[in-house]
Amino acid sequence: MTTYEKIEKFHHLIDESNNIVFFGGAGVSTESGIPDFRSKDGLYNQKYDYPPEEILSHTFFLRHTEEFYKFYKDKLNSLKYEPNITHKKLAELEKEGKLKAVITQNIDGLHQKAGSKLVYELHRKCFKKLLYEMP
Repeated sequence: MTTYEKIEKFHHLIDESNNIVFFGGAGVSTESGIPDFRSKDGLYNQKYDYPPEEILSHTFFLRHTEEFYKFYKDKLNSLKYEPNITHKKLAELEKEGKLKAVITQNIDGLHQKAGSKLVYELHRKCFKKLLYEMP
């Protein structure tokens, strides 16, 4: 099957479906300029005083709050980014009643910024808990 045929088949599946759930992650938001974690230019492959997975821990937040916020501001603050075509198309499909939910590993809020309402963020709850709820 050619690439064109695969795309046509994909469009047909979407046209015929009314109960779509999208599950995504960093690959969606990298098109908006947000770095991922695991690619060759990702956060795990950049040099920091501490590894990113340590910086994003509750213990690190408590012990090195200023360093945590510096990393967050430099690497995770998504306010300067805009939704891309994927975010917008998913919001459009939701508005049409075809898309029932977006499940994402991202914490950037770009699905909501594009207009999606039914967004389940797997890591944002953990991130909020890290900052606000853990003793």
